[in-house]
Amino acid sequence: MTHEAKIHEAQTKILRELLFLPDANFAKLVEASELEGDHAKFHIKRLAELGYIVKRQNGNYTLSVKGKEYANKLDTDTGVIERQPKSACICILYNEQSDLYLIQERLKNPYYGYWGFYTGKIRWGEKIAETAVRETEEETGFTTKVESWEHRGILHELVKNKSTGEIIEDKIFHMMYCKKFSGQLTENFEGGRNFWMDRETVLKNPKVFKGWDRKMNAADGNIGFVENVDEYEEGEF
Repeated sequence: MTHEAKIHEAQTKILRELLFLPDANFAKLVEASELEGDHAKFHIKRLAELGYIVKRQNGNYTLSVKGKEYANKLDTDTGVIERQPKSACICILYNEQSDLYLIQERLKNPYYGYWGFYTGKIRWGEKIAETAVRETEEETGFTTKVESWEHRGILHELVKNKSTGEIIEDKIFHMMYCKKFSGQLTENFEGGRNFWMDRETVLKNPKVFKGWDRKMNAADGNIGFVENVDEYEEGEF
């Protein structure tokens, strides 16, 4: 769930102006918006309603904490919000007794039908191990504890359209490893199916996520920081 509202181009210009000033008066913001007075007034009021700017006792306007965080994402040359990599966890759940790993067949787009470790997006304000605990419970039914998860490194993965060369995904994965869990496995859920598998069996599946070996290395120890570009045909994505 996003905590940001889409804003008008004039409002973006006002925020950009305040990004480089401790505060500014009404006339300065009108000038920055490149609009006439009444129209500019509407957008200044709207930014205040959204909580991006506040009016000081001296009558000047300044960025709020929320506004500073939002404006800091602006590309100051183009005035648009810069795209940023997605942050997520790759969860490696290992059963010591059977020497098997929990593997998921993904049954939602993108990557429909691919096999690999289950993943989860890191929510706003959430600690990384908390993401692993939450995603494990939601997608597998197993209960784990924050202190049972080990951080095994960071994987920066770029996904490129093989035909066009366009980058279609930019993801930063935190590799998380755990061998202590309890509960009953949820084999089927909306979006996938879960199986216990050994390393060799995973590779026998028809569609395995590219870079599988890189991810599997985190089961053996800390991989440090790894970057890679994986290419997919349009029909594979």
